[in-house]
Amino acid sequence: MLLDKVARASAEVAETASRLAKVARLAECLGGARPGEVGLAVAYLSGVLPQGTIGVGWAALRELPQAASAPTLELLEVDAALSALAATTGGGSQARRRQALADLFGRATAGEQDFLRGLLLGELRQGALEGVMTDVVARTAGVPLADVRRSLMVSGDLPAVAEAAIAGGPEALSAFRLTVLRPLQPMLAQTADDVAAALERIRPAAVEWKLDGARIQAHRLRDEVRLFTRNLADITERAPEIVEAVRRLPVEAVILDGEAIALRGDGRPLPFQVTMSRFGSRANVEQQRAGVPLSPFFFDCLHLDGADLLDRPAGERIAVLDGLLPEALRVPRAEVTEAVDAQRFLEDALARGHEGVMVKSLAAPYEAGRRGAGWIKVKVAHTLDLVVLAVEWGSGRRQGKLSNLHLGARDPGGGFVMLGKTFKGLTDELLAWQTERLLELETGREGRVVHVRPELVVEIAFDGVQTSSRYPGGVALRFARVKGYRPDKRADEADTIDTVRAIHAGA
Repeated sequence: MLLDKVARASAEVAETASRLAKVARLAECLGGARPGEVGLAVAYLSGVLPQGTIGVGWAALRELPQAASAPTLELLEVDAALSALAATTGGGSQARRRQALADLFGRATAGEQDFLRGLLLGELRQGALEGVMTDVVARTAGVPLADVRRSLMVSGDLPAVAEAAIAGGPEALSAFRLTVLRPLQPMLAQTADDVAAALERIRPAAVEWKLDGARIQAHRLRDEVRLFTRNLADITERAPEIVEAVRRLPVEAVILDGEAIALRGDGRPLPFQVTMSRFGSRANVEQQRAGVPLSPFFFDCLHLDGADLLDRPAGERIAVLDGLLPEALRVPRAEVTEAVDAQRFLEDALARGHEGVMVKSLAAPYEAGRRGAGWIKVKVAHTLDLVVLAVEWGSGRRQGKLSNLHLGARDPGGGFVMLGKTFKGLTDELLAWQTERLLELETGREGRVVHVRPELVVEIAFDGVQTSSRYPGGVALRFARVKGYRPDKRADEADTIDTVRAIHAGA
């Protein structure tokens, strides 16, 4: 299969908001893939690079050779070239990597170059995420969607599931089973504004602390323990204290779902950034463990001593968990029927420094890899009124619109301090409005960035503030998203950098 077919499908899908149209176009593309190409096509169309991060950034892609006039690049050729690029290290590797990129891009058409650039930079936003691609695989293979979802749930590998489904149909999919020591995709949660709204959808419910930590999946088979992240990466060597805790359990085989978090001496959570810094480091693990130990808190049990529990009601899985784990290893939980009791539990969690609660149906199965209706997340988000300092042109469906906002807090001494960027929370109407308004405020351009007069105030919701060396204020917002513009406020009434630092200090 030519890369051109995938690039064209990606570009066309980016121009439509219709899920059905996306599925139809992607299925047409995937149907042209040969055995051995299917998984690669699925990965590329999902915006995923099979090699992972290969160290190619904007700087490496700034000056590309002239595009080829006709498509000749095959998918397998591109995969081989990127694998070779990822493996290029040692003396003189920079020059060899530049040459390899030039050779690859020199054989690509303009459309293929755009697609490869987005793929390498993780900026393909054509709306063909895993949920859509699961539908595409089922349609292309002519197999029930439930079979594809189930196989993906227990394997966590959509390209492999796609290869099997299209080559062998339902019989091939039946080979995918829950296997201890092989991670499965985690169940995800929907959201609600408050516990009362959550209980309108789920009642009675289990209400648990929502920890601001790192999602972990712990597997044990006899003496072997493996730990995986939300993205199914193996981080066993980075958290020996959690491995030891799981190994002490009186079991032969188990799969547990939970969170790992770094705590202060008084039991309150350290900032999220501290937990993630510990998780992200492979060096001096024992030294880091002594300084910043990780505490595991588990909330679900998916397998125990040969019995799969995925399809059992959550109430049964909780009973198994409670019977297996000491209280110190379990996420605090209460079963409630009334909103007043759930609210009291939420307030207690917030008072202890946690970010909210999870409201869970006691009857729901474990819907791995899905944002199921059985789990609802309730978080209390901060908001700030910030000033738009600049904005970037969008891509994909947002092509031609000013999308990614550069956000600044007011400096009491004069000027503004940048805190980060966001394109989240913007409706089509808001995109159109802000494009027109920000162009009126334009003061200059630098590549894709349009600089504007700092006059427009926007209300931003965010989950926390973290230390950052990237921005001059030393702090940045976590998970920032637009709530709406504040035409009633002037820029000199925006929140200050001192307010942001105070939030950070109180985290």
